[in-house]
Amino acid sequence: MAEEKQHSSCGSTFKTMIGGQALIEGIMMMGPEKKAVVVRKPDGTLEEQVNDRVLIKDKYPILGLPLLRGVFNFGSSMANGVKALMFSAEFYGDEEEEEEPSKFEQWLERRLGSEAMYSMIVTLAVILGMAFSVGLFILLPTAVVGGVGLLVQDMPMWVRNVLEGVVRVIIFVGYLVLCSKTKDIHRVFQYHGAEHKTIFCYEAGLPLTVENVRKQPRHHPRCGTSFLFVVIVVAILLSSFVFSFVEVTNVFARMGIHLLLLPVVVSLTYEINRLVGRYDNALTRVMTAPGLWLQNYTTFEPDDSMIEVGIRSLELVLPSEKGKDAW
Repeated sequence: MAEEKQHSSCGSTFKTMIGGQALIEGIMMMGPEKKAVVVRKPDGTLEEQVNDRVLIKDKYPILGLPLLRGVFNFGSSMANGVKALMFSAEFYGDEEEEEEPSKFEQWLERRLGSEAMYSMIVTLAVILGMAFSVGLFILLPTAVVGGVGLLVQDMPMWVRNVLEGVVRVIIFVGYLVLCSKTKDIHRVFQYHGAEHKTIFCYEAGLPLTVENVRKQPRHHPRCGTSFLFVVIVVAILLSSFVFSFVEVTNVFARMGIHLLLLPVVVSLTYEINRLVGRYDNALTRVMTAPGLWLQNYTTFEPDDSMIEVGIRSLELVLPSEKGKDAW
């Protein structure tokens, strides 16, 4: 009875702002007040890490304004994700004895200190991750179509724009499909499914038990996969609009314009997702359908031990005040 009361905070079906990320044998959950990382260690026990959240908009209110908050929240989410991933990876390194730090690592730690060096590593990882994504999904399609343009003289601008969009979608979908085929990533995507199922169970107002979570769907409309797909679509639409007025055929010039448009794309996508997430009607279902389809490759059915991780990570970030996590 006490457990049912504890987990019925939503009362009736509602939408929560709590979200998460799948890790190496674990899950990170982000609530309105706390961030929690729960990892299933090799010995079967759970390692928990819980921290209070400090929102960017609380420190700098101007960054909470529409069209500004999207970029900074996206960057903050990436940084939190990298930190959580590094934490989960600590339990699944090589079983061999740890090697002595290199002279360069020792020098960095002496000059910067362990905390500063850790922050530098996280920052570098975020920058490299963003650079990889931008290069693969934004710049590479431009280069590919630019190569086609060298072979096909006088290619109309609208054809170039359409081809870039098609190539961008093919690369994005192909990348996700290939990742899902690898054994280790497949397990991460099972934890992704556990995260979605747990949140669905909570939104339905059901007690957070393995049995209740297991029967929930694994496809969630407010997933990061859907966000990334909308980023791709908005980038295609916005760049097509801009290039319809400014005819640019030089590959490097087009790459530069794509990079300049990227903050606008992320901001618009963030606001679109917030708006779509509030409603459930024919239009929003159409808009979320592609992202839900992509989750066939980014989420898989979890086992009960993974569901237990999802439940525990969500329990740790439930707000102290009822309804504070409403979308």
